[in-house]
Amino acid sequence: MDQIVNVDEFQELAKQALPKMYFDFYNGGAEDQHTLKENVEAFRRIIFRPRVLVDVSKIDMSTKILGFPIMIAPTAMHKLAHPEGEIATAKAAAASNTIMIVSFMSTCTIEEVASSCNAVRFLQIYVYKKRDVTAQIVRRAEKAGFKAIVLTVDVPKLGRREADIKNKMISPQLKNFEGLVSTEVRPNEGSGVEAFAASTFDASLSWKDIEWLRSITKLPILVKGLLTREDALKAVEAGVDGIVVSNHGARQLDYSPATITVLEEVVHVVRGRIPVLLDGGVRRGTDVFKALALGAQAVLIGRPIVYGLAAKGEDGVKKVIEMLKNEFEITMALSGCPTIDDITRNHVRTEKERLHSML
Repeated sequence: MDQIVNVDEFQELAKQALPKMYFDFYNGGAEDQHTLKENVEAFRRIIFRPRVLVDVSKIDMSTKILGFPIMIAPTAMHKLAHPEGEIATAKAAAASNTIMIVSFMSTCTIEEVASSCNAVRFLQIYVYKKRDVTAQIVRRAEKAGFKAIVLTVDVPKLGRREADIKNKMISPQLKNFEGLVSTEVRPNEGSGVEAFAASTFDASLSWKDIEWLRSITKLPILVKGLLTREDALKAVEAGVDGIVVSNHGARQLDYSPATITVLEEVVHVVRGRIPVLLDGGVRRGTDVFKALALGAQAVLIGRPIVYGLAAKGEDGVKKVIEMLKNEFEITMALSGCPTIDDITRNHVRTEKERLHSML
């Protein structure tokens, strides 16, 4: 693994390691994949304003709320990437002192992940038409020591992922749902994942359902999938405990904005009342710094974790996290920021500001 020098290189290794159907499932976005490209490209248009002659002999990358500002995003079905699945990812997270958000669509059970190692874990959930299925899994997560619930709110229907339709992607039976609902769907044509989502996901989910979720758990509730100031305000009013600015890894609505481009409008209306996290397009330690400078408390890493897992199992996931940490530490030092609190809005210049200055 010595020859791998950045996170992107794991993508090619994963492509070599995985059957085409599974690589395409992890790698693909919705429709024209415009947002998929833009999630990454938008970071490249943000420029640093580094400060010099600051003592950076000691760098502290810890945050008050979440420990380290890089978390593992919820991504589905890790056993398609590696035989040990989410257990390998969880062990890597524990070894790296990183919070893992376990997907509702995990191929290992909540209990298996919880007992595999000692770490802080959140559970990402969807709300099913059969509410009791969601309720039971939330209760199981609470019992297993999970620390928060992350409600994904941008999937009333599954986005159109054309690679999965072409490949006739098979949705495997997910162990968390055994005895509750069948997740093994093999339609005559198209994507099995899409067919499963259509039959189970509750498209009537609305803001009032935050109260329902609050009634079944004492855990903090974060909502994932907001992209506008209007929805951020509604989230605060609904009393949630955190927001994840996310476009679902560009897998839902194509031509929705890159998450880093709308982070600030969310941060401005939230005004520090609850944490705001960013999901989507983070591939470098410089991206982590940019997100924090624009007001995020932490970033979520999705695809790179899966690519690391597919390429090298638990060690691959550890390596991805380690690379991002090392790059982030160098970025802090070279920007003149010995601590997270030293990272300010003044350390970056967005494309909008650059264009404005030209007028």
